[in-house]
Parts: sequence; C-alpha cells; structure tokens
Amino acid sequence: MSFLVLLLAVWIEKFSALRHRIQHDGGWVRELNKLETNPRLENRPWLVLTVLVLLPVALLGLLLVVLEPVAYGLLALPIHLLVVIYSLGRGDLLADLGPFRDAWRREDLQGAAHVANRDLGICADSAEQLLEKVEGHLLWEAYQSFFAVIFWYFLLGPVAALSYRLLALAQEHSRNPAVVERAAQLRHAFDWVPVRLLAASVALVGNFVAVSRVMLHELLNWNISAAQLIEKVGLVAGEIPAPVVGPEGINNLDRLWELLLRAAVLWYAGFALWTVFRP
Repeated sequence: MSFLVLLLAVWIEKFSALRHRIQHDGGWVRELNKLETNPRLENRPWLVLTVLVLLPVALLGLLLVVLEPVAYGLLALPIHLLVVIYSLGRGDLLADLGPFRDAWRREDLQGAAHVANRDLGICADSAEQLLEKVEGHLLWEAYQSFFAVIFWYFLLGPVAALSYRLLALAQEHSRNPAVVERAAQLRHAFDWVPVRLLAASVALVGNFVAVSRVMLHELLNWNISAAQLIEKVGLVAGEIPAPVVGPEGINNLDRLWELLLRAAVLWYAGFALWTVFRP
C-alpha cells in the first residue's frame, strides 16, 4: 500500500490543488504559540513538543491500528494519503522561484535581490553569493519538502512522516528559542539518514566521483546540517559552474532541478523493486 500511496501523492501534487486545501497549519500554530506563552510551559520545551507533536502522532497511530485490519486496510488508505499530502512541504517551490528567475534572466540584480528576499527569505552581499544561496535553497527545499517525507513514510509509515512535518513546523513557527532548538535537534536526527541516501542517489545519477570525494569526509559527520550537506553534494553532482548573471545562471537552477528529478525517479524505482521482491 505504501508504494500506491506514494504514486497517488505524486499524481495529486502534479495535477490537483488538493495539497493546498489540506495543508492548513493555522490552528496548530495558534496552539503552539498559546502553549509557549503559558507560564507553566514557558521553560519546558520538551513538554510543548510532546503535546503538539507526540500526542497527534500517537492519536494517528491509534487510529491506524484500529483501521488497518478492516477491509484489508482499504479504510486506512485515505488516511495514509491525506497524511502524506499534509506532510509534504509548504508552498510551490518552482512558482516561488519564478520571479527570481525572471529578474535574473533580465540581469536585473536589484530586482532579483528584492524578490529573493521577499519570496525566499534570502539576502546576500553579492550577485554571485545570491545565486549560490538560491541554488542551496532549491536543493534544501526539494529535500525537506519531498524526499525526507517519502523516505520516512515508506520506512515507518504515516506516523513518521507526520512527525517530521510537525517538527519542521515547530522549528519554523515557534517563538520560544528553547522549543526551536529542541525541534531542530530532533529534526537533525530525522534528517541524518535520508539526506545521506539522497546524496548517494544524486551521486548515482550525477558525478559519482566528485560526490564520493565530498562524502568521504562528511558521511559520518554528525555536526554538518542536512542543508549544508545536500548543497555541497548537489552542486558537485550536477557539475554546476560558478554563478553568472543572465540566462546562463538560470541554467544552473535547471540542471539542479533535473538532477533532483532523476534522483526522485531512482527512489521510486527502488521503492517499486522493494515492494515487488520483499518477502
């Protein structure tokens, strides 16, 4: 069922607006901010995360335990699908990059800097640094929005996928530095395996030798963040040249996106083979 859900999730992502109707975080974020301002919980970040992350996923797990044996799991299928869609990243990555791409293609550096700050939250001291940061943003957002979610779903089911997204939301929306720190620590642990699996995947579909040189030093490095690792690996795997202003710079983004698409096809092929040949 996991592979079927992942196929349906991709189809819905590409051809439907259902994801944007499902992904409403306002109520959850309000509860997060309410708990953070509670004097009894202000200095207890683990308790805040327990209430807003562990409790929802525990309820989800209980619901699935009840539904899985019924009708050969068919009643659980829509729950799986809704949770996976909800757990995918927010926004539309390619649409968010559109204004930056247009400005950069026109060589409008001031406009590119403005839209990068407005749409992507990226600031830089130079044009070259700006494009490098956008390239890193593309790689990180693709990883955390899609690859991390489908990895944990396929490995451990919807409970793990939802846990990852709720930790990401807590890290992004919390106003309490202690909660942000704890959520980031847990998310770092969640990221450790899938980001390295994605690094290995882009090595197979990109420049394997160049990625091997990077991974040799970073494979077991606990301190490097997932964003840093996937940026380093993605740029060398795609053989991305130095940033330049104009259409040539936009080609860098296109090459990275094609690299990620090839990695996604490789993952789905692996999922399919595992589904067919597992005992």
